[in-house]
Amino acid sequence: MSNIDKRNLLDEEPFSYKVQKDQKIHLFWEGKSVKIIKEVEAKKFLARMESAADMKEQQLIMAKLTGNFKRGNEKVAKKGKY
Repeated sequence: MSNIDKRNLLDEEPFSYKVQKDQKIHLFWEGKSVKIIKEVEAKKFLARMESAADMKEQQLIMAKLTGNFKRGNEKVAKKGKY
């Protein structure tokens, strides 16, 4: 897995999730909601999370599900630049 997370960003555990009463799952990146999954996709997600070997694998599952986090665009913008 070291080849997948070359910058070791998943070690910081930036992703989290919360299951709502209506079985919708909110995925968060650094505390910000980035995706909501529901129904069949939510059930598959929970099954994958339960079968994950460790926390880093869970982080990778959430990163892949949210998408577009592999290009480095998650960096914080510098002050004064847009």
